Amino acid sequence: MSRRSDGSHHGIPEATVARLPIYLRALYALADRGIATVSSEELATAAGVNSAKLRKDLSHLGSYGTRGVGYDVDYLVYQVSRELGLTQDWPVVIVGAGNLGRALANYGGFASRGFRIAALLDCDPSVVGTVIARHKVASAADIEEVVTRFAVSIGVIATPAAAAQDVCDRLVAAGVTSILNFAPVVLSVPSGVDVRKVDLSIELQILAFHAQRRAIVGVTHLGESEWQDRQARRRNGDGEAAPPLGTQVVADGTAVEAQAVGT
Repeated sequence: MSRRSDGSHHGIPEATVARLPIYLRALYALADRGIATVSSEELATAAGVNSAKLRKDLSHLGSYGTRGVGYDVDYLVYQVSRELGLTQDWPVVIVGAGNLGRALANYGGFASRGFRIAALLDCDPSVVGTVIARHKVASAADIEEVVTRFAVSIGVIATPAAAAQDVCDRLVAAGVTSILNFAPVVLSVPSGVDVRKVDLSIELQILAFHAQRRAIVGVTHLGESEWQDRQARRRNGDGEAAPPLGTQVVADGTAVEAQAVGT
């Protein structure tokens, strides 16, 4: 989920920009396996998109591949990284040194993608001054000073919801224009500031929805199987008449219509 100040990135559609990190992750995996070239079909499969969409996305980068050969993996890594701005160093400040903030600070994948954790801040006096992931936790009261000192480009908010908007306002006032928000609240930002929101509870609720739908389909399929068994017994003359296809029999023996649910 994001909020942007404009509709595109240097003329590249926003949907394409959102897929570039997925392509980059797939490319890194290919490079780690020692694969030098990859076809659009293979890369599309690894990224979970169709090949026509991938070719169109990469054409925005000026990369068209070589007919019969495909794409040079290392060069495509460079092209995508350059477009995403990952060929330069991005100082990041994390505000909130609770469990989530600590996990983010300890994550080793940021540095290899061009993101350097410049500072970790918190408002809890018992946490300020402690060392987490080789960073001495600074006071959240010093947000403005930290942003200026480290030329922070990106702010990560890992605070409780009640504190998130104030932290956001202070980051923006200090000059931060890109914010990654883990707090379960929608932030209000001025034009020119980009916000990406990560809400794990929402993602889990969406997964629960799909899991529930699959469970309903399973119940419906069980009813259909029962119906087929009864039809077989009826043909053999040793069972009761089966209800019409598309019905289920509930506990009291009443036949009710069962509608299949698509996913």
